[in-house]
Amino acid sequence: IHAWNSGGTALESPPEFHAWMKKAGPRYDIVGFDPRFVGRSTPLDCGLPVGTNLFSAGHSRASFERQIALQKDLADKCRATNASVLPHVTTRNTARDMDVIRGTLDEKKISYFGYSYGTYLGTVYTQMFPGRTDRMVLDGAIDPRKFGPRLLREVVGENEQALADWASWAAARNDTYGLGRTRAQVLATIDRVIRASARAPLTVGSAPDAFRLDDTQTPFLLLAGLDSDTDASRAALGEQVSVLNEAAAGQPTRLSPQFAGLLRFALTGEQSHHGSVQSAVICGDVAAPRDPEVYWRAIERSRAAYPRFGPLANNINPCAFWDRPREKPTQVKHDTKALIVSATGDPRTPHTGAVALHGLLPSSKLITLKGANRHAIYGLYENACVDNKVNQYLATGRLPANDRTCSKQAGLQPR
Repeated sequence: IHAWNSGGTALESPPEFHAWMKKAGPRYDIVGFDPRFVGRSTPLDCGLPVGTNLFSAGHSRASFERQIALQKDLADKCRATNASVLPHVTTRNTARDMDVIRGTLDEKKISYFGYSYGTYLGTVYTQMFPGRTDRMVLDGAIDPRKFGPRLLREVVGENEQALADWASWAAARNDTYGLGRTRAQVLATIDRVIRASARAPLTVGSAPDAFRLDDTQTPFLLLAGLDSDTDASRAALGEQVSVLNEAAAGQPTRLSPQFAGLLRFALTGEQSHHGSVQSAVICGDVAAPRDPEVYWRAIERSRAAYPRFGPLANNINPCAFWDRPREKPTQVKHDTKALIVSATGDPRTPHTGAVALHGLLPSSKLITLKGANRHAIYGLYENACVDNKVNQYLATGRLPANDRTCSKQAGLQPR
């Protein structure tokens, strides 16, 4: 069984996984499923944009106050339209649904592959239904004790480092992107763009794809472009920052179809069912502080060390205004034989979380990909070392004798 994230579908993923598994693929019946309220399951959509949980507090108390009003309004609207189902949108209930799938398939045990949030879902399943899993792979793993509305606080440093690494890449391509010839110059350009968006929203694109971006949104666009350090991902971010830089200078801009699609996806109601479910799961699992001053103090403390992402990672979100969860968060009390995969520079779920989960599951083994700013590795990052070790485990059911380390330079597999 494969799961991805709390707002994402996995129903159509089996063919892709079958290909990645190579010789191990035919050994399995691969099942992807759309969790409750996702995809082909009963829909949940209360108009929350995907970027809702990733907006920044901005540069000032005034911008933070606007965020308080926005996030409260979004939570109130979601409650007003979905009050009867919101208490049931939780990870523990999705784990119960997984066990229904297992029973329906008449299997005593299931094997499981989870990316990102899917690693938390898989961990919760092992604790609620111990002894019902066979082979477990958790890629981009989350420390279950840290999961919740403020998870991004755990990776603020990784994102600042990933941005700095990207800035070095962009500086070497200044003739293409025009952002500066050194890392420091590129970062200074980014800071100027954010300051400009704080003074007045930047206008990017033209009708029908015209957007106005302020300092609560521009940091999110940077964050969204840092989930991978491949040249293709870095080039996409380079194009986007170039557009923002032109807009900050008051120049007209044109958006690529990809950038326009990202902005529609993240900032409008076009794909709000994704953002709605993501928020509902996170808020339904773990209670968030309700006092806005708790967030403001954390925002102000973070600015010096993490000027671009501190106000984002510590910002208030809809969970501050959500109803309290009906169940307590799952605690890890049962050991599980799992293969955990993590990159040292993962900008979404920190490597420290994977190490912590490894410690909570003494029988697990950890594959560490060194030197990569990448979230979700197996099959997606084309690292032969990681892919081969995972496939060996899936084929044999035997975990490595010891934790293993792979390098970013392990060689790329051809598609």
